[in-house]
Amino acid sequence: MITLLDYGAGNVRSVVNAVERLGGSIKPVERPEDILNAEKLLFPGVGNYESMIRILNEKNYIRPLRAYLEADRPFFGICLGMHALFEGSEEDLSGYESLGIFKGRVDRFKTGLSVPHIGWNGVNLKKDSPVFRDVDQESKFYFVHSYHVVPQDPEIVLTTTCYDYEFVSAVQAGNVIGTQFHPEKSGNAGIKLLENFINQTDLTDRGRIEIQGRGLSKRVIACLDVRANDRGDLVVTKGDQYDVREKGDVRNLGKPVELAKRYYEEGADEITFLNITGFRDFPLKDMPMIKVLEQTSRNVFVPLTIGGGIRDYTDTNGTRYSALDVAARYFRSGADKISIGSDAVYIIENYLKTGVKTGESSIEQISKVYGIQAVVISVDPRRVYVESPDHAPGHHVIATRIPGPDNEAYCWYQCTVQGGRTARDIDAVTFAKACQDLGAGEILLNCIDRDGTNSGFDIELINAVCNAVSIPVIASSGAGCKEHFSQVFEQTEAEAGLAAGIFHRKEVPIQEVKNHLVQKNIEVRNRV
Repeated sequence: MITLLDYGAGNVRSVVNAVERLGGSIKPVERPEDILNAEKLLFPGVGNYESMIRILNEKNYIRPLRAYLEADRPFFGICLGMHALFEGSEEDLSGYESLGIFKGRVDRFKTGLSVPHIGWNGVNLKKDSPVFRDVDQESKFYFVHSYHVVPQDPEIVLTTTCYDYEFVSAVQAGNVIGTQFHPEKSGNAGIKLLENFINQTDLTDRGRIEIQGRGLSKRVIACLDVRANDRGDLVVTKGDQYDVREKGDVRNLGKPVELAKRYYEEGADEITFLNITGFRDFPLKDMPMIKVLEQTSRNVFVPLTIGGGIRDYTDTNGTRYSALDVAARYFRSGADKISIGSDAVYIIENYLKTGVKTGESSIEQISKVYGIQAVVISVDPRRVYVESPDHAPGHHVIATRIPGPDNEAYCWYQCTVQGGRTARDIDAVTFAKACQDLGAGEILLNCIDRDGTNSGFDIELINAVCNAVSIPVIASSGAGCKEHFSQVFEQTEAEAGLAAGIFHRKEVPIQEVKNHLVQKNIEVRNRV
């Protein structure tokens, strides 16, 4: 029996699914005494430290939790669940009481690399621990965070990880363990870690284990565009220049849950669902998509992103729901990140008019509660050619090696909405910088000109955006062969490459892409 401390934020469904898959039973904490009655306590903290500490205090969980930990009883804290063990965080200005089990604080990354630190990275085991028993030495684990712990006592350091500099990625003192990475999202290696925690009676029992991890991997992401076909069934589809119909019918490339499971087994580092169904009503009535998330998370233990319909709504009964309400339901259904598309363009247009952060936009609301790492912005720009920068005042214009139809030597990238059907007077670089300013944690950078062409990613677009922001960028649109992935990783600072059609049609298997990247000496995650 595993007691789950779920304080109400983020995706804990994957943790529950992992424990139940391993034969364990979950008992949620419903009142303070449930903590003291636990046999083993699992605390998967997700989101914002200040929000977490406030809720723990409001629920009167701090004192029983501290008593449980001080008695050296079995505890596994994940991400914020580990942060909570320390004396405070740079992310928290509230003054709420923290646990303070370990001396030290939580600091934001101070690096020239992208923050948040998102992706699969290695760990260096600093001391033996039964939770790492039988974990493959080549294993990588999934990280998604902007802050890391800085312990004062080196004796509690279990693992470190390198991201520009070495930081502490796991701690252990007796039976109390915490990891910065998410084992429930780390494939077979993470599941093995949870299995060891569940089955080990004494977490201080040690055997000689050696793990020396490598650096951050480039991510290969499988994207599933999901929509209802003309018969009302949810299918995975793919369009050319965003047209998903073929001979009048919606192109059907498979069922979303089955395809997601296949991609997980083939080694996809993340899976993204983009719900491109036109919403006639409130999106939380779109139960089939929520079911897709719930069913996928039972068998897929890598990060899941969901996009589509995440904005403020007033339903037909006049009841108003915020984008935060919609996002919360998706998180509780199994999503790790949400993707905001057209609505982000409208948000940024309003923001640029005033330069004032209202705190009311979906980007600001969701990042404040769930952390910036949970907010992905998906943008669909297209090229606009001009004869000179003077012909596009107020826009970020680049010199291009791909001349326009009239041999223009310059272009800018115009943002679009409504699946590329409507152009807006804002360029992709300005847009991405403003999204970062409001609290976005990642940019999913599509390119209408390349979509469905199999001609490769738009390197010039990707470099323009990567050079303007300090958050991770996902390259999308145009992948047609394995060489396109090595090209984008060698010629840009993109941290991930996303593809859809070539994976759906089995033209280029995911593992073939990864094998090619290994041959090019580009760091990737294997499937252990």
